[in-house]
Amino acid sequence: MNFDHPAFAPYRALIDALGLARGLPSLDALNALAATRGTTQARGLPLRFFVPDGRLSARDYETHILHTGQVPTRADTWHDVLNALVWLRFPRFKAALNAAHGEALAGETDTRRGRRRDALTVLDESGVWAISRDPALPELLVGHEWHALFWKARPRVEADMRFVVVGHALLEKALAAYPSMTGKCLILISDTLDPDAADAQAATALAAIDTPRQLAPLPVQGIPGWDAANASDAYYANPEIFRPARGG
Repeated sequence: MNFDHPAFAPYRALIDALGLARGLPSLDALNALAATRGTTQARGLPLRFFVPDGRLSARDYETHILHTGQVPTRADTWHDVLNALVWLRFPRFKAALNAAHGEALAGETDTRRGRRRDALTVLDESGVWAISRDPALPELLVGHEWHALFWKARPRVEADMRFVVVGHALLEKALAAYPSMTGKCLILISDTLDPDAADAQAATALAAIDTPRQLAPLPVQGIPGWDAANASDAYYANPEIFRPARGG
């Protein structure tokens, strides 16, 4: 399996430790690493990965993790293994996501998923932290000013922004990347671009997320250096990928 895509850069040490380039790891390997790292969920319970009996609903999935610390994981799928990878790398954010799901579930009066849980699910599956030392740059992202951001401001983006993929479905897509891959951004303004510092900041930032509309879309292959082809400004001229804002 090829983990050369830049989206996997923050996970490199874990990828090597688990031997993911050679294939899917065992649950024993995931659990041994979780134990070694002291990984816990929101209530302080040790995190463990297990094979569920059958398919759980989204409600039961989140509740089970919150109550037991056990993450349902199909060890024969990259989707679930990559979810485990994000748990191991960014446990504070994942624990906060799970706790927020629990809080949102407690406030829902029927089986329909509310807008807050929609947003939390989007982050869990397709989330990207857009960390910036310059508040002006995320404004271009939110405004879908793709050419201005990734081409005209390219040196500033390279110096003052960092993008960290935390959505495990988006990581799965990065195994065979394609131009229209799109994530949803949690924007973090910070003095540091360190992903470890962002783990705590992102966990705190979840409290302000109420709807998917707050999560700006990001064509991730447009990030400078994430696709060799984006070294030309013509790359950003495709409106099917780099879509203008509505009404723009």
